[in-house]
Amino acid sequence: MTISVGDKLPELTLKECNSEGMNEVTTSDVFAGKKVVLFAVPGAFTGTCHFTHVPGYLEHRDAILAKGVDDIAVLGVNDGFVMSAWVKATGGEGKLRYLADWDAAFTKTIGMDIDLSAGTLGIRSKRYAMIVEDGVVKAINVEESPGEVTVSGAAAILEQL
Repeated sequence: MTISVGDKLPELTLKECNSEGMNEVTTSDVFAGKKVVLFAVPGAFTGTCHFTHVPGYLEHRDAILAKGVDDIAVLGVNDGFVMSAWVKATGGEGKLRYLADWDAAFTKTIGMDIDLSAGTLGIRSKRYAMIVEDGVVKAINVEESPGEVTVSGAAAILEQL
């Protein structure tokens, strides 16, 4: 099943990462009672994710929050140690929530997994962005190619808010 507009996000556990390490959080911890922009990347430190996708959200962060968004979160199918290092490398601490879906459980449950083994990445997340209100998907934009940032970029989400 692929997640759609109107669907409630599943209750699962992720790791929230910062420069100090990681903590377990549930999807309810992240989304309940809030308006959240969630964007997912195929891999921390990969070219498009590191140099285009995250920087776009950091650049447009204040404008997105000004539209009534409570949090902006980035999700990667990476272990928490990689995501914690990525927080430091991107300068996003305190600006974005970095969520590690280490075993791809969340990604697989919502049908956003993609096999990128040909590129040596293995099972990862498709590149997408969604607007979530109180755990319910209000908008979702999925890229046709994992190397593109068009419909999932910050500018596209900002237009939808």
